[in-house]
Amino acid sequence: MKINSRWLKCSGLLLIAAGALMGCSENDRPLDTPVRFEGGIFGTFYQVTIADPLTQGEANALEEGFLAELNDVDQAMSTYRDDAELVVFNDAPLNEWQPLSNELIEVLAISHSVSEASNGAFDITVGDVVNLWSFGPEARPEEVPSDAELSERMATIGYDAVEIDTQLMQARRSRDVFADLSGVAKGHGTDRVGAYLDQQGIENYLVNIGGELIARGYRDLEEQSPWRVGIEVPHNGVPEAQHVIPLESMSVATSGDYRNYFEVDGERFSHTIDPRTGRPVKHQLASVSVFHPSNAWADAWSTAISVAGSEEGMQMAIENNLNVLMLVKENDHWRSVASPAFVEYFDEALIDELGIEAWEAPAANR
Repeated sequence: MKINSRWLKCSGLLLIAAGALMGCSENDRPLDTPVRFEGGIFGTFYQVTIADPLTQGEANALEEGFLAELNDVDQAMSTYRDDAELVVFNDAPLNEWQPLSNELIEVLAISHSVSEASNGAFDITVGDVVNLWSFGPEARPEEVPSDAELSERMATIGYDAVEIDTQLMQARRSRDVFADLSGVAKGHGTDRVGAYLDQQGIENYLVNIGGELIARGYRDLEEQSPWRVGIEVPHNGVPEAQHVIPLESMSVATSGDYRNYFEVDGERFSHTIDPRTGRPVKHQLASVSVFHPSNAWADAWSTAISVAGSEEGMQMAIENNLNVLMLVKENDHWRSVASPAFVEYFDEALIDELGIEAWEAPAANR
């Protein structure tokens, strides 16, 4: 049987065209909203929820784009990748300026600023002391370090050991410290994803990276209802939302000490280490949520205030006009306390409805 080669060529073209049409129809398929993307990054999870109308093709392109942003952050700030820019910086000779990316310089500068404003309650060099208390990657047994061990490591750490030149985009270490940006990198990654979505014209989204969140627009376009986030505390050992807060064009980062600790001879040691003393905090401040346009700033400040405790931490919030919600353990219940900026930002009716108190300084400090 003789086959018409011209027919084969035409049929091949028809098959290619049909495949292209099928591909187009799949990419053009509208998705039910909201569209949620989720996966793993930075040793934790990411969730990106978009309420804007999207097709399958648009969703695929957005996911590829924001994952590229997160991978860039990981490449710059991971402490688990030998080729990460931060690891290379930590391995560089002391007292020699190292040119760094705009991204890394920006996050180092935020860290330094919060360290100065918090009198050292936030410190990216504290990792060696955290390791000593069994909370770092050294996999030590759960034990209390000796005074000698603690003094040895405290002699080295300090945020002043990392010097930054924002004009020439360079930094150097003056002492043998290991800079660890885990207290701010997730927040920066959250900001990067939000900025990317803004650039793509997405107006309604919620980004959640390991509990650090940023929101824009509405979660329901028809009802114009805002995104809502839960502020958790443990009830019978299980985290539950103490408050549900609307989040509009704002980000929030939360730090708390109620999940990670160990006990020795009946004494509980929090995983929150005060870089100024080298010891676990002992105050009753269980959770700090900082609401801020930038999640990187919110991330760093929530850590600093969580270290400082309710009184010193609230003073930091007032001096820096920070929008802060604290959950303080009092006997068998939780007391919710808000900074003046938080009270001013949120509707007073919401404050009353949620049972949140406006901060009042102790009588001795008035």
